Amino acid sequence: MTIYIIVLLAFLTHVGFAGARLAVPLFAVDHGATPFVVGIVFSLFAAFPMVLALPAGRMSDRLGFKLPLVFGTGGVFAGLFVMFVVPSMAMLYFSVTLLGIAFMALQLATQTLAGAIAKREDRARNFSLLSLGFALANFVGPLLTGYLIDHAGYAWTFLWLSIPLLVATIVSVMADRWLPPVQAKSEAARGGMFDLLKIPALRNTLIASGIVSAAWDVYQFLMPIYGRSLDLSATAIGVIMSAFAISIVLVRVFLPMAVRRAGEAELLTYAMFVAAAAFCLFPLFEAPWTLALVSFLLGIGCGCGQPLSMTLIFNASPRGRMGEATGMRITVNQITHFVIPLLFGLVGSVAGFATVFLTNAGGLIAGGYMSLRNHAAVRKNDEHGKTD
Repeated sequence: MTIYIIVLLAFLTHVGFAGARLAVPLFAVDHGATPFVVGIVFSLFAAFPMVLALPAGRMSDRLGFKLPLVFGTGGVFAGLFVMFVVPSMAMLYFSVTLLGIAFMALQLATQTLAGAIAKREDRARNFSLLSLGFALANFVGPLLTGYLIDHAGYAWTFLWLSIPLLVATIVSVMADRWLPPVQAKSEAARGGMFDLLKIPALRNTLIASGIVSAAWDVYQFLMPIYGRSLDLSATAIGVIMSAFAISIVLVRVFLPMAVRRAGEAELLTYAMFVAAAAFCLFPLFEAPWTLALVSFLLGIGCGCGQPLSMTLIFNASPRGRMGEATGMRITVNQITHFVIPLLFGLVGSVAGFATVFLTNAGGLIAGGYMSLRNHAAVRKNDEHGKTD
């Protein structure tokens, strides 16, 4: 039962957060912001989480996970609600910053708890369920947001997105009643971040997770701007981005079966090549239905990244440092969340959208090739170990 409450919290919170990730760039564009300025605003989602995720993970290992659950749900509610009260560019900077910090706390708590409450053989199932909750919210949030923007305006959109967070906050405050005793840290952890990075499986997964996260960021940041440049309505853009989310939902339904056939590390590698192919196709199309089809293909690649990397990182983490390792994964992803909008906002302003799409495809191909080489090296070492 506990895992389903955790998934519910993730879903309710991410509906608001995913909706904000569509509403924020559209709000900025409609208030005259250039792609570079939109990139600056969007990067604030990650500016503080990039610094705070690792110490927050260590603190959660020591103090437990109720506090990050309450702060995560309540903070996302506040970040949305202030944009209803004062819908302005000045307030947008504050709102995005608060949303980023709060959602980082929610991610940290839910991802670590999903692994900590499960036996090793049930861990992949728990992470798949959690990822499915996030994916369903990623479908509902943009679709609802696009419709609300066109029919109710930005202020009321932010208000409606905040309402599910009231339920999530109440459930989080009552965590003592439903959350079993979780002692992720059984003993004092020794060593710092660089000791964790010496673990090859953990290091390689962090790199792959960062590359897939960067691809996701480029899409989330660029698609609303690209859609507006094609004179698409907010509803049409929401439908396109919901096709991406539908694909992720379907991928995560069948992911446990695929893992049993191919393994987590191999699937993560293949996912990067699929995402690269999708980015190569984006500049070729302008019609909403074709963009939705390409978004669906991209969702197949990006949808594997989160649950696979969560499972691989949790399994590779030293005993008692699961929260810290999860914090490292979030830190790596937040670095991409911060850098990618700034970098590609500038590139998009100077060189155009096609350059952004193709550059990101090149990064995914390079990451997939590196991952293939790592797999080959691991297999070679295993064969030597057997012959010895």
